[in-house]
Amino acid sequence: MRAWWVANPGPITGRPLVFGERPDPSPEPGEVLLAVRVCGVCRTDLHLAEGDLQPRQPNVVPGHEVVGEVVELGEGANRFSVGERVGVAWLGATCGRCRFCRRSQENLCLSPTFTGWDRDGGYADLVTVNQDYAYRIPEVFSDEQAAPLLCAGIIGFRALRRAQLPDGGRLGIYGFGGSAHLAAQVAIHQGAKVYVMTRSEDARRLALDLGAAFAGDADDEPPVPLDSAILFAPAGWLVPQALRALDRGGTLAVAGIHLSDIPPLHYGSELFQERQLRSVTANTRADGEEFFRIAADIPLRPTTVAYPLRGAAQALRDLAEDRFTGAAVLHMS
Repeated sequence: MRAWWVANPGPITGRPLVFGERPDPSPEPGEVLLAVRVCGVCRTDLHLAEGDLQPRQPNVVPGHEVVGEVVELGEGANRFSVGERVGVAWLGATCGRCRFCRRSQENLCLSPTFTGWDRDGGYADLVTVNQDYAYRIPEVFSDEQAAPLLCAGIIGFRALRRAQLPDGGRLGIYGFGGSAHLAAQVAIHQGAKVYVMTRSEDARRLALDLGAAFAGDADDEPPVPLDSAILFAPAGWLVPQALRALDRGGTLAVAGIHLSDIPPLHYGSELFQERQLRSVTANTRADGEEFFRIAADIPLRPTTVAYPLRGAAQALRDLAEDRFTGAAVLHMS
């Protein structure tokens, strides 16, 4: 099969990814083998390629927003049928035994497996997935629309929950890429007013088109105090700024798996009056299932840019330079 893999993590301009032929994978017991149709390009893939996240296996294939067709069933796999459309997400497996798994916090599992980090992902013609961690995709979404929902959408949804936005509240969003533009639509659908701060002029236009009440530059102050905020940009310097924008009792959720260093915080102006700073770690399968129900009900409008499989390295370079708005999606054919 054709595939990209991380050979030498480093700056994306230095070509850390290699494209070539790999042996076809076979499904283990409880797994299904998918012929990949499309795979979304996530900022986590960029962090992996550049070494911000060190690969957990040599020459790992990135990609964890995978839409594919079941072509083979492993022993005991009976949840899906051959020919069925299936989605593969970031969370690839959990132990089911640790204290976090036992209390329905599998996103905090002590020995998880992640797609495109611990095990090969979807920048390839074929991929395997544990059947219990795959998703059925609502028919309302095309393959290209569905791809970013499998990570950007699910993680944005969990970040929205972690931000504890009150009903009808004012939500600030810092950075407006693949995940943010989906979370914003969910928040607006649920009655919130959304205030976007991002360095991209195209992203600001998209935010207003999707119904945001305000769209300013990354270091602009929102015009009103915020009840909640989500930081999607991997920029730690924005944390104090976002905290200062919160009203009393407000919550800032940091959505990324990687964040540059946070400057020292000033307790009086940035944390006092019960302001909260919270991280977001992966997601549970329940998050994913609930998100897909809501996404189909709205329905969400993912903004996507298509690339061929051979263009994966270019897609990551374009992502690093903010050359597109929304989410990039690789097409296998």
